[in-house]
Amino acid sequence: MTQTATNTFTVTNPATGESVGTFPIHTAEDIAERATAARTAQAWWAGLTFADRKRRINRWIAAIASQSDEICDLGFAETGRPRGDVQFELIAGLEDLRWAAAHAERVLKERRVAPGMALFNFGARVSYPPLGVVGVIAPWNVPIYTVLCGIAYALAAGNAAIVKPSEYAPASSVLVIEAFATANPDAPAGLISWITGFAETGNALCTTGLDKIAFTGSVPTGRKVMAACAEHLTPVLLELGGKDVTIVAEDADVEKAAQAVVWGGFFNGGQACVGIERVYVTRAVREPFLARVKEIASKVTTGLDEGDAYGPMIVPAQIDLVRRHVTAAIDAGATALVGGVDSIRAPFVDPVVLVDVPEDNPAVQEETFGPVIVINTVADVDEAIAKANATRFGLGSSVFSARRGREIAHRLKAGGTTINSVLTFVGMPSVPFGGIGDSGFGRFHGDDGLREFAAPKATTTKRFQMGPDMQSFPRRPDDFEQVRKMVKFRYAKRRGV
Repeated sequence: MTQTATNTFTVTNPATGESVGTFPIHTAEDIAERATAARTAQAWWAGLTFADRKRRINRWIAAIASQSDEICDLGFAETGRPRGDVQFELIAGLEDLRWAAAHAERVLKERRVAPGMALFNFGARVSYPPLGVVGVIAPWNVPIYTVLCGIAYALAAGNAAIVKPSEYAPASSVLVIEAFATANPDAPAGLISWITGFAETGNALCTTGLDKIAFTGSVPTGRKVMAACAEHLTPVLLELGGKDVTIVAEDADVEKAAQAVVWGGFFNGGQACVGIERVYVTRAVREPFLARVKEIASKVTTGLDEGDAYGPMIVPAQIDLVRRHVTAAIDAGATALVGGVDSIRAPFVDPVVLVDVPEDNPAVQEETFGPVIVINTVADVDEAIAKANATRFGLGSSVFSARRGREIAHRLKAGGTTINSVLTFVGMPSVPFGGIGDSGFGRFHGDDGLREFAAPKATTTKRFQMGPDMQSFPRRPDDFEQVRKMVKFRYAKRRGV
């Protein structure tokens, strides 16, 4: 990626240096113009019925699917990731669009609610009007999925969106965004638009005065986004980093656990917020588990060939972080079960599996965001849970156990847990996705994801007068006596005790 003197930058393949395309560096003025157009377009979009919006989103899905080969080629060109991985994230993004459009009316339509005994002479309703214009800032590791995921729930809820894909991988994102206008020529310009650039462009989007910013990325950048949004009290949805954990209990299927851990730790070169970075295996199954992990991980290949499991590190600075974590772990006495410092051969990093790493080591406490898995041994599940929860992060988790999966899952502090598999909550649009702690707050996916992009509104209607009118002056002494009796009758009895 290089910047030119003409306010553009060039995106290149991180492994070959081959040019993928040139994109503009948008300014605050450019973003203000898009915001103005988006407000006009959003008024039109919000005026449509849920069915009308669903129809147009489905047209968009079909348009994206018809260009899937080109999109996957672009995704490979700009990141070096296997085409199969790009295809997988495209499918996940399309599922988000489909689910959000299909369920928006059920989740967001106006509904009647009970007013309560004290105000039963009133009618009460809750509605979910859209926020307005939402900014979506997407990362470089899965650019298509995070862009579509960010747009899907905002759009289905009736909002317009301005999207900033990562400067490292904007090409595929721009293509899928522009497919909306192609599929819906009747939609006013600006309903979904894109901007490109660096940190200054992202900061300008945060300070433009939009109605929400949905950010996916690192913890340090998430803090900057939140600080910038504070200027206009713009609400934020932050889906940040993770140090995701897997627990392998004494009654686990060791073969399935080993297969899942290797895939979950090394897919996309470990460049995933939900990638498995820590594993706690009970002593009872330690040896067979380590043996299978070593055997499977040793066969994982890295490169640009079709059969390779994953490609290069997309951001060069991430390689230095991987090197620091691996070096710190080995210097502290850890054993390299697979790979080691020699696995780092920029721009590629071969699989690394570290065993018996001290819990206070950076390789255990900090997000690595690379193909490095730490496996530590515990006496039992209770110790595993305690160590799993001893982190600032809380995004995803998984557990392998024949009998205790749900019990263990409920005790893990994380936004999602998968039992006897890994990461499935990420690709399932019906369940909420997001984290706690340093992993952020707010949710994509599911009913919660749709409501993230709506403003719940209460409407109450007085139907008839009941008893003393306590909302008027003057108040009579016997009014208070009637209220006192009602309180005694309603609340003084021990109901359900």
